[in-house]
Amino acid sequence: MASSSSLSSTPFPISLYPKTVRSKPLKFRVLTRPIKASGSDLAVENRTGSKDLPIRSIPGSYGLPIVGPISDRWDYFYNQGPEEFFKSRIRKYDSTVFRVNMPPGAFIAENPRVVALLDGKSFPVLFDVDKVEKKDIFTGTYMPSTELTGGFRILSYLDPSEPKHAKLKTLLFFLLKSARNRIFPEFRATYSELFDSLEKELSLKGKAEFGGSSDAAAFNFLAKAFYGTNPADTKLKADAPGLITKWVLFNLHPLLTAGLPRIIEEPLLHTFSLPPALVKSDYQRLYDFFFDSAGEILVEADKLGISREEATHNLLFATCFNTWGGMKILFPNMVKRIGRAGQKVHIRLAEEIRSVIKSNGGELTMGSIEKMELTKSVVYECLRFEPPVPAQYGKAKKDLVIESHDAAFKVKAGEVLYGYQPLATRDPKIFDKADEFVPERFVGEEGEKLLGNVFWSNGRETETPTVGNKQCAGKDFVVLVARLFVIELFRRYDSFDIEVVIVLLQICNGVVSVSVGFGRFLDLNVYTG
Repeated sequence: MASSSSLSSTPFPISLYPKTVRSKPLKFRVLTRPIKASGSDLAVENRTGSKDLPIRSIPGSYGLPIVGPISDRWDYFYNQGPEEFFKSRIRKYDSTVFRVNMPPGAFIAENPRVVALLDGKSFPVLFDVDKVEKKDIFTGTYMPSTELTGGFRILSYLDPSEPKHAKLKTLLFFLLKSARNRIFPEFRATYSELFDSLEKELSLKGKAEFGGSSDAAAFNFLAKAFYGTNPADTKLKADAPGLITKWVLFNLHPLLTAGLPRIIEEPLLHTFSLPPALVKSDYQRLYDFFFDSAGEILVEADKLGISREEATHNLLFATCFNTWGGMKILFPNMVKRIGRAGQKVHIRLAEEIRSVIKSNGGELTMGSIEKMELTKSVVYECLRFEPPVPAQYGKAKKDLVIESHDAAFKVKAGEVLYGYQPLATRDPKIFDKADEFVPERFVGEEGEKLLGNVFWSNGRETETPTVGNKQCAGKDFVVLVARLFVIELFRRYDSFDIEVVIVLLQICNGVVSVSVGFGRFLDLNVYTG
């Protein structure tokens, strides 16, 4: 989804329990002014803000070697949880910028020390590749073995200054362009089939699991839209979601807690890297699928001077880790947030979506989607409120002065900067009712102005991915498929309620996995108009 940070959670199945099954309305429950610092070796012209705020020493402590990182890791995973971990320190230091250790530390990451940036003003420095380096920092203070990616450093781990970055990102732009005529029909076909199968299972068994079916649908859609290949017709069959999940686990286990007793979990997940050899055969099956399916994309790779082998590993990573992994997180989170918004919002969405499609002769086009203002706003609010990529990292390329709303802080070249995005995009000094889900937040001229503070793609929503930055190559694609998901939901159903279950598995960069249930239908009617 984004070439900027790690996969953030692994949602568990979504269960559906019907009260009735009907053939009519279906309701689911479910400076740039320079400052002068005499005698300082700081390059003060590299100030990130526009106000002449007072310089403050960065508060916080890394603690004693070994002890400090372990203490912070235990607070993060076991004692507090990610959000309270950061909020408690904001209160303690009276600052949204402070020093702290980030997991995993120990023998996996040599140096866990970071400067945390937890507000909407300081956070965007992480997008400025003139000021921060993105080399080998995609997953944070450690980097998984390249044995997990065929021996190659994948695009996500490259800084734009590296020669291969531009070539590989250009290849992803080509992939997206080549898929443009298949996205709409394949999405509608795939997700119509998904909802049909869930309804059939409901009628037969009285309940249906959404999670696994949704994961399979996402991969099938991506394979058909990007590569024109139906996985069911290949040796891969329906195995991709399980293979990808296992492979991602081996990439991200240092950032994961499975809810086990820490005496078991710490040595198992957070102390040593799991052997890549244990997933080699699974990864090879995925690689073979992409190598066999990516014909025209690999021809383009030849033209760009990228070997077909390296191109295939990058296509696999971009499709499975970034995009499929992002959809696996984003779609259940959207169901959760929209479900909680209530019936009045659902009715407004359904009316908007159906009326626009009807006025367009029953056809769905990009032009018609742009007319769905509330639908667009809801998608952006989902991305703001619960970004699928919560963590961003960068290493200061030079001495900087970074400004929060209240103070300025000197950062030395080589220091690692860390941003926890949910706090930055729920900054109360930028957003009214920042901790509330406001469906119409981005409607109208004033709402459009706020989009510059939505950062989920490793860049501002108002900015554009280029070969010279680290913004997600598929930024616009992700927003599009998120809108398509909402459209398919409400062109089919009037309203739904949900049941949300917090599960044990969670990822270090901040989002707790949830099981969102379309549960116990109240007057849940299938729309037949």
